[in-house]
Amino acid sequence: MVLYDEPVSVSTEHWQKITRGCSEIISETELKAKLEKAKPLHIKLGVDPTAPDLHFGHLVVLRKLRTFQDLGHQIEFIIGDFTARIGDPSGRSETRPALKPQQVWENAKTYQDQVFMVLDREKTQVRFNSTWLNALGIAGLLELSRHSTVAQMLHRADFSQRFKEDIDISLLEFMYPLLQGYDSVAIQADVELGGTDQKFNLLMGREIQRDYDQEPQVVITVPLLEGLDGVKKMSKSYGNYIAFNDSPQDKFGKAMSIPDALLPKYAELLTDLDVHALKEMHPRAAKGLLAKTLTTQFHGPEAGEKAASEFERVFSKKEIPEQVPEFQTFRGTHRLVDILTSSNVAPSKKEAQRLLSQGAVDVDGKRAGEKDALDLQVPVLIQVGKRRFVRVVPT
Repeated sequence: MVLYDEPVSVSTEHWQKITRGCSEIISETELKAKLEKAKPLHIKLGVDPTAPDLHFGHLVVLRKLRTFQDLGHQIEFIIGDFTARIGDPSGRSETRPALKPQQVWENAKTYQDQVFMVLDREKTQVRFNSTWLNALGIAGLLELSRHSTVAQMLHRADFSQRFKEDIDISLLEFMYPLLQGYDSVAIQADVELGGTDQKFNLLMGREIQRDYDQEPQVVITVPLLEGLDGVKKMSKSYGNYIAFNDSPQDKFGKAMSIPDALLPKYAELLTDLDVHALKEMHPRAAKGLLAKTLTTQFHGPEAGEKAASEFERVFSKKEIPEQVPEFQTFRGTHRLVDILTSSNVAPSKKEAQRLLSQGAVDVDGKRAGEKDALDLQVPVLIQVGKRRFVRVVPT
């Protein structure tokens, strides 16, 4: 059994911490009333393990969970191993492909490993929604389906657009918000958090709780974080992300490439830095402080200092890093695309091809092209962009 400290009663300081960076709270009056009861609230976040890794887009809501946790409340981290097999339709223009159970379980294990880089493991309740959703059975599922209508579902923007464009919407997708809402009933959630794209699902949880004679949860939404390109939301598929599992050097280097206009947003959503003070700083100094803060949050002060020094040495003085990862492979001819992916310099062949086509890859100081190959007989140094290096050694 997890033991929790007594929750701290709401004060101006604590309220500012809770509301910092929030998009919407439904409703503030209800949240204050719940907080003033001086008992641990059940704070819910549901995540479907549809991909293997977490990135800083996920950090926004996880930091908000940590704030509640530090104030003495109970975190209910729901891994949607059941709902992941349906696929969340939020923001989708087409039906998601179904995931196999093995994929879901592998991704779920990774999520459990990474989420505790932010949350306190001893004060987090991890649950799998298959526990109660499998137990619903046909009768329970039919009863649950009575709590919404097709007309209500079609008010949802993404469903409405697909309906107008005559794009298929599966009945399973209609069930998704109901199942996610039932998660809140199963754990008797007091507050549920999610991105702005999750608002429909979160509000459905409120409605279903009412129908099941529970006090409705408060809904808190947080902004979606744009990636390093400054345009699209952060995503591994766009290659514009900072991953939880990135090295301290990569975290620092990637943070230094954040567009100037996004510095205040990153600082507000991902750190406790004074956003107003950051705006008064020179952009490069502000980026350096932000990059060091983010790196330190994951790896500690010593790693933050080292990453900052390494960045200055490599990129300001144009030197090669002291420690370059080494990748060994057989002698002979290799496609550069294969080398980049096999050495983990690029996460996929698609990303490797993109980097090569944009002229972002150098081999021993010379620019490489998309169709280039290596006749590997001696070690070569590959540089991707400004901050990624690998030494390829033939064996």
